[in-house]
Amino acid sequence: MNDVKNGFGRIAGDDEVWKSLTNGFSRRDFLKGMSWTGLAAVAAGCQMDKIGFGGGAPMAGFVAPRLKRVRVGFVGVGSRGTYALKRLSLFPGVDIAAFCDIEEPKMKVCRDFLVSKKRPEAREFLGPEAYRDLCQWDGVDVVYACVPWKLHAPVALEAMRCGKHAFVEVPATMDVDSCWELVETSERTRRHCMMLENCCYGETEMLALNMCRLGVLGTTVYGEAGYLHSGQTRGFELSKFRAEWYQEHRGNYYPTHGLGPVAQYMNINRGDRFDYLNSMEGKSIGDLIREGDPRWNGNNLEKYKKYLIGPYNSSLIRTVNGKIILLNLSCGAPHPYSRMNTIQGTHGILMDYPLRIDIEKTPGSGPNGFDEKRTEEFRQKYKHPMWKMVGDIAKKVGGHGGMDFIMDLRWIYCLQNGLPLDMDVYDLASWSCLCEITEKSQANRGAPVEIPDFTRGAWKTMKPLAIDTVDVAKMGFVKVGEAGPQQTIGHSLK
Repeated sequence: MNDVKNGFGRIAGDDEVWKSLTNGFSRRDFLKGMSWTGLAAVAAGCQMDKIGFGGGAPMAGFVAPRLKRVRVGFVGVGSRGTYALKRLSLFPGVDIAAFCDIEEPKMKVCRDFLVSKKRPEAREFLGPEAYRDLCQWDGVDVVYACVPWKLHAPVALEAMRCGKHAFVEVPATMDVDSCWELVETSERTRRHCMMLENCCYGETEMLALNMCRLGVLGTTVYGEAGYLHSGQTRGFELSKFRAEWYQEHRGNYYPTHGLGPVAQYMNINRGDRFDYLNSMEGKSIGDLIREGDPRWNGNNLEKYKKYLIGPYNSSLIRTVNGKIILLNLSCGAPHPYSRMNTIQGTHGILMDYPLRIDIEKTPGSGPNGFDEKRTEEFRQKYKHPMWKMVGDIAKKVGGHGGMDFIMDLRWIYCLQNGLPLDMDVYDLASWSCLCEITEKSQANRGAPVEIPDFTRGAWKTMKPLAIDTVDVAKMGFVKVGEAGPQQTIGHSLK
């Protein structure tokens, strides 16, 4: 058998080996069978330690031992990583314990920042393989990865194998096999593996989640999610690692910003799951250039001609419970920035960009039409408790309008207090795997492609994501006798 790498960097012949070893079953079929074997073993009174679930146990609702202090090590301190390091330095009970990069000047920026803020010195690791040394060092509890796409999974895997919780930028990985590897490693090592999908913590997204949990929109039936960002057409991503991807792949390579929040509204992996999708994509950027599109003329023209990626990808996802999600990506055609962010229920609808809300006055009374005044009333009435409590200071800290601050506030609070995270490794895998699955579907004339059940059936009994907040006093932001969280958190930022 010839071991030929496919477009996702995996060995194309691997599945044939699995079929030969498992009596004709593919690796995925084998794992599905193992999950049923594991359930049967539990029913018979057997332990689950080494049956199914990556040799470990399910991570749905997983609670790690409490961390009184959260020691964070940053892998990659470019613009995104440096900003995250500065932001996390604001939180009580968080230590910037280490950071690494391949470029010394970026390390110096972080070093100088910590000195200027009179923060303790962090351990530094420099070089292409430095992340391995950082992960192996026993002075960190959390590895926070802000590196190019292709390094997300290797860093997260190394972190978990070294006993660290892994927090990784989006998308967490670009292929289905790596999604399974992350899931199985998280289950086996009993370590969190969370994708840093900040858009789940946006003000409007959390407003929509709150309305869905309160039943204001009725039963959700349809959603729209996307990433429409024509600002990237200027040079269409000059970074080397993205340019390489565009020359080798098609499909939706950036699905999670829009999809993550809609998946939470619809209780994906918590009462429902993705079933299959159909994806379509038009001509590639390279084909359009050859037809004389003047937008791409310039110094990078020859590079653009090699792009396989199209300027627009559109996919339809159906869930097991019969809900539909429209998922769009466009970074190669003029379009005002939008994540679409629409959720339709049986009693009303929320549409974003711009925000519009319409809810029946009484069930069955029909639509009233969008009205700015009523939309604002709904926005104030159903604002998520997290945004009510710390929204003003989140905007002051910044980070995509404050969502980055609230995201970090939540996962830090959960680690410090022994609570499940809002997003787990199954969310990471279900959302990220669409990079490969949309490419497969569009390559086959939009034919349906099954989306794996990374939970192996656990979605059926998982409870929906709750409307949770944080106790800022317990985190150390508020002192006894002081007015409230907005004032005292604001004071700590000075």
